[in-house]
Amino acid sequence: MLVIAHRGASGYRPEHTPAAYRLAAAQGADYLEPDLVATLDGVLVARHENEISGTTDVADHPVFADRRVTKIVGGEAVTGWFVEDFTLAELRTLRARERMPALRATNTAYDGLEAIPTFDEVVAIARQESARLGRPIGIYPEIKHPSHFRRLGLPLEELLAERLVALGLDSAGGEVMVQSFEPSSLRRLSVMTGVPLVQLIDAVGSPYDFAGRGDPRSYADLLTPAGLREISTYAQVLAPYKDLVIPRTASGRLGEPTGLVDAAHRAGLAVHLWTFRAERRFLPSDMDLTGELDRFLATGVDGVFADHPDVAAAAVTRTVRRKSRISV
Repeated sequence: MLVIAHRGASGYRPEHTPAAYRLAAAQGADYLEPDLVATLDGVLVARHENEISGTTDVADHPVFADRRVTKIVGGEAVTGWFVEDFTLAELRTLRARERMPALRATNTAYDGLEAIPTFDEVVAIARQESARLGRPIGIYPEIKHPSHFRRLGLPLEELLAERLVALGLDSAGGEVMVQSFEPSSLRRLSVMTGVPLVQLIDAVGSPYDFAGRGDPRSYADLLTPAGLREISTYAQVLAPYKDLVIPRTASGRLGEPTGLVDAAHRAGLAVHLWTFRAERRFLPSDMDLTGELDRFLATGVDGVFADHPDVAAAAVTRTVRRKSRISV
């Protein structure tokens, strides 16, 4: 069972910062997860979204005031400042800040301390921490809005495949797994690179690339036996929203498992769930994060994305020990 540090240890430090990634490694994460977007000059950097007003101090830089614009991203109008309108050198003048300050007030103590890391720098952090801790720590990037960036002439798949080759990561050895919500993006990657690929699945709606080409299928259609078999032709991992594995009841409690984990396993897919967070607003009404993780890990999932990697790592250890006692 893998612990994937969701944007680093983002429950304790501003997301997608070197401090968040290093803390995640120290807390027992198996993989560090950078969301990837591209700068104007084609450099992959780690941001949750290409709009950066919520995760940087860009609004405090008068020199960039005229770059505030409205764009259509993922079918929705978004207003702000966008990574693709900045060169890497310009982006380096900004500093990261906590995305959810009202919810994670203690993280704001680290606002303004660090720059936005590139993909290469996240890889370097993983390798440094792996050597320091004496255990393998992988990279689990998500390419964000690939259709949007392809239209801009910044194809994330090609940019990432190029970096994987340059960094010696273009193999199925497990050091890297790449995720996307868009099946066409993963299909492109499947012929560009040998790394394992991960199909993200949301609880509602459909992949953006499906809508763009008139494909009427939804995420739910991809979870049918036929849909899972199709995913297995280009990906090795299914990463659904956690409620698709154990839904919430009307009272906010966890219900009964849906059987999706077993169905995915029958199709030859590992299952990694997103996202586990410790704050009350994200939890079932009757349990804390420890209890929630214990319930989900009991379904046989193969990994979890967590903002609090230490809590997830402890839950995985308990589950593995429990299974070992049962098998004996």
